[in-house]
Amino acid sequence: MSRPTPDSPPTRSKVTGGLAVLACAACCALPLLIAAGVVTGAGAALLRQTLLAVAAGLAVAALTMWWLHGRRRDTCRAPAGGCGGTGCACLR
Repeated sequence: MSRPTPDSPPTRSKVTGGLAVLACAACCALPLLIAAGVVTGAGAALLRQTLLAVAAGLAVAALTMWWLHGRRRDTCRAPAGGCGGTGCACLR
């Protein structure tokens, strides 16, 4: 497995974003579930609202994690003269 590049989003935000996409897909599948008789009308209304809220929350969480990851990376740069003989203070 290759190491992620510094510009790639962290794994936790990728997982959270994937879960948000899965919640959106489940929401879009509701009409099929209703037609198949798996979910009733009242249950579908409640499930739809819940899935939309979960998807929105997960999307916000993923974006926040990605943003925080970028901020942390930006605060950890080598000095203008380079790391020198002592090494960099911020290695990951």
